[in-house]
Amino acid sequence: MHKLSRRSVTAFLRSGGAYNHRHAASALAPATHASHLSHSVVESDGKVRRYSLLTVGQLDSAKPSSQLNLKHNFSLARFESTATASDASATPPVEKYEYQAEVSRLMDLIVNSLYSNKEVFLRELISNASDALDKLRFLSVTDPGLLKEAIDFDIRIQTDKDNGILSITDTGIGMTRQELVDCLGTIAQSGTAKFLKALKDSKDAGGDNNLIGQFGVGFYSAFLVADRVVVSTKSPKSDKQYVWEGEANASSYTIREETDPAKQLSRGTCLTLYLKRDDKGFAHPERIQKLVKNYSQFVSFPIYTWQEKGFTKEVEVDEEPTEASKDGQDGKTEKKKKTKTVVEKYWDWELTNETQPIWLRNPKEVSTEDYNEFYKKTFNEYLDPLASSHFTTEGEVEFRSILYVPAVSPMGKEDFLNSKTKNIRLYVKRVFISDDFDGELFPRYLSFVKGVVDSNDLPLNVSREILQESRIVRIMRKRLVRKAFDMILGLSMSENKEDYDKFWDNFGKHLKLGCIEDSENHKRIAPLLRFFSSQSEEYVISLDEYVANMKPEQKDIYYIASDSVTSAKNTPFLEKLLEKGLEVLYLVDPIDEVAIQNLKSYQEKKFVDISKEDLDLGDKNEEKEKEMKQEFGQTCDWIKKRLGDKVAGVQISSRLSSSPCVLVAGKFGWSANMERLMKAQSLSDTSSLDFMRSRRVFEVNAEHPIIKSLDAAYKSNPNDEDALRAIDLLYDAALVSSGFTPENPAQLGGKIYEMMGMALSGKWYVPQPQSQSQPLEAEVVEPVEAGNQK
Repeated sequence: MHKLSRRSVTAFLRSGGAYNHRHAASALAPATHASHLSHSVVESDGKVRRYSLLTVGQLDSAKPSSQLNLKHNFSLARFESTATASDASATPPVEKYEYQAEVSRLMDLIVNSLYSNKEVFLRELISNASDALDKLRFLSVTDPGLLKEAIDFDIRIQTDKDNGILSITDTGIGMTRQELVDCLGTIAQSGTAKFLKALKDSKDAGGDNNLIGQFGVGFYSAFLVADRVVVSTKSPKSDKQYVWEGEANASSYTIREETDPAKQLSRGTCLTLYLKRDDKGFAHPERIQKLVKNYSQFVSFPIYTWQEKGFTKEVEVDEEPTEASKDGQDGKTEKKKKTKTVVEKYWDWELTNETQPIWLRNPKEVSTEDYNEFYKKTFNEYLDPLASSHFTTEGEVEFRSILYVPAVSPMGKEDFLNSKTKNIRLYVKRVFISDDFDGELFPRYLSFVKGVVDSNDLPLNVSREILQESRIVRIMRKRLVRKAFDMILGLSMSENKEDYDKFWDNFGKHLKLGCIEDSENHKRIAPLLRFFSSQSEEYVISLDEYVANMKPEQKDIYYIASDSVTSAKNTPFLEKLLEKGLEVLYLVDPIDEVAIQNLKSYQEKKFVDISKEDLDLGDKNEEKEKEMKQEFGQTCDWIKKRLGDKVAGVQISSRLSSSPCVLVAGKFGWSANMERLMKAQSLSDTSSLDFMRSRRVFEVNAEHPIIKSLDAAYKSNPNDEDALRAIDLLYDAALVSSGFTPENPAQLGGKIYEMMGMALSGKWYVPQPQSQSQPLEAEVVEPVEAGNQK
C-alpha cells in the first residue's frame, strides 16, 4: 500500500473527500503535529467544511512560511504503474478509450481556431462547475437523497506555480463512469444536453433549465493551456469515484476507478490541469484571482482561490547592551528588551466573487446611489452618470441590462470614430463574455452608452466571433437601442435642463451621425436634436420648439448652413424671412447639413435650405412677378450674357430686401457651405466638385438702386464698359456675400480698387492753381576795374 503522506492528506482535505477526517488526523499523527489538525472539518450544523492543511501555516515551525507551497500535491488522478504486486492486484485496471473522430477534430479546432483568447478557458471551466452545482440543486428538489453529504455548494481553485499545475474543484452533480465516456469522449453528448431533453419530453418540466452542460464544448478549452488534463469525479448516484485522463493531441483517453482514500471526493468533480510550458503563468494565484474577478465575478456560487496571506504580530528581540544606571556598582550593565512588528505569512482560501450582480435585483429596491456606485466601479469613472436605465426584456429573447449615459465624453475623437469602445460588458448567465461586443449590440453613433447586458439565451461555449452572426444578438440590438433612446429622451424631458445641455455638448454629434447612419430610428433621433436659430442665437432649441413657434401659414422648416452663428445671421438670404418673422435654423456644425438632408422632414414638415433656388415663402404674387419679368426680363438676359457660363440663369429675387443681388445654389447641387467643406476634404473628387457646383442662379433685387441703374444703362447703352465692369464686380461681390469662394481673389481686389478709384476720383482731392506773376528780368552789371576808385 502507498504510504499516507502529508501531501496526500493535504490534497485529500482540499478535495473535500468524505473520508473520516478524524481518522486522517490520527493517521497523520506520526508525521505532523496533532495540534495542527485541530481545525474541525465537521461543524455543529453537520456540514463538512473543507480546509487545506496549509491554511494553518504552522506545519513546521522551523521551515520558513515562504516554502509552504503546493508542490507535488496534484497527483490526484495519475495511475502509478510502479505499484507493488499486491497493490496492482487490488487496483482496478485502467481502461483505454478512443475519441470519436469528431472530438479529435473539435479539440484541434478549439485549440487553434475557435478561441482567440486563451484566458477564457478558466471562464469555461468555472461555468461548467457552476452548472454542475445548478443541476444538483435542481435535481435535489425531487431527490433529496442526492444531498446526503452535507457539503457547501462552492467552487475552489488552487494553483502550484512552481510546477505549473491548476486545480478546479466543485461540489456539483459529478459523473458516473458511463457519463464520463458519454460526455468527455463523444461530441454533443454533454450531461446537460441529455438533461434538457428529458425535461422537454416530460410534461411536468419546470424550474431553471438554462444550463450549459457539466462538460460540453467548453471542457475542451482546457487544452488551450494544458498538455494533460485529469478529471476526478464522483456522482452521488454512485459509490465509486472515477478518474478520466487525457492529453492534448492524443487520440485516446483512459478511465479508471479511484481507490486511494486520500484522493476521495464526497461528490463533485476536480479538474487538474498540467499547464504547457508557455502557459505556466496561469498557475500564479494573483493571475487566477484577477481572471475570476473579470470573467466570473457574478457567478451565483462562491468561488474560493488559494491565496497567500499574512498577519502582523509583535515579537521580542534583544538589543545591544547599553550602559545602565550604576546603583553604586561599577561595571554592571543590563540588556533592554525591544519589540518589532513582523509579518507572518500563511495560505488560506479567499472568497473571490463577493459582489452580487445589481441587475438581478428589483429596480424598485435599488437606489440611485447604488447605480452610481456600480457604474463608477465597473467602468472606472469618477463622475456620476447623467442617466441610467435598468430593465428586463421578455418574450422571444430574455435578458437583463443596465445602461448609463456618461457625464463627459472620452478624450479625443477615437471613440467617436471607433465602435470598439469597451463600453458594453456582455454576460451570459452572469459570466463575463467580452467587452469588445458593443459594436454589434449598439450602432457606432450610440457607442458612448455604457452598461452591462446579461442574457440566458446566448451560448456560452462559443466565442465572440460566432456570436456576431447570432439572430439573438440582432434582436437584443434593437431592444437595447430602443431603451437607450428612451433613457436619453427622459433626460431631455427632465426638469434639470442643465443635464441635457451637458449631454448635448458632449454627445450631440453622435446623434447627428445617427441621422446619417440609421434611417430606421429617425423618429427617435429627431426630437433629441438641438440647433441655434434666428430667434435663439444664444441657446439651442429643439425641433419641437421650432414647430411650436411656426407661423400658421408656414409649411416648411427653414435652415441655413454656415460656419458660425455670426456668419449665418449676416447672410443676405435671411432678409425677407426676418421681415416676415419666420424662424430659421442655424446649422453651424460641419455634420449638421448632411444630417438634416438625411432627416428630410419632421412632423410632416420638410426641411428647406434658404440658400437654394425656388424658395417659396408662401406669398407669391403671380401678377407682380409677371410685371417684373416684363420690365427687367431683357436686363436679366443682358446680365446673363455678360456672365456667360458662370451662372445658369439670372432671375428676379423674392428673398432680398436690402442687398442688390445674391448667388443661390441649384436645387439639387451643393450649397456654399457644403462646397466649402468638400473642398477641405483631403481626398475630395474634383470632378464631382465641378459637377455639383455648376448650376448657380444669380438673383437680383429689382428694387435696389444699383439694379435700377444697370437697367437704365442697358436701355441707354448696353455696350458701356463701365456698366459691364459693374456687372462683373456685382457678381464677385454676390459670390463672397453668399458664402462661395472666388476663383481669383486678386482679380476681385483689382476690380474693387478700380471702382473705388472711379467713385472717389476728385471727391476730396483739389489740385492747387499756379500763380500768374511776371518773370524777373536779369540786371546787367558792367565790370569795374580794380583799384579805380573816385
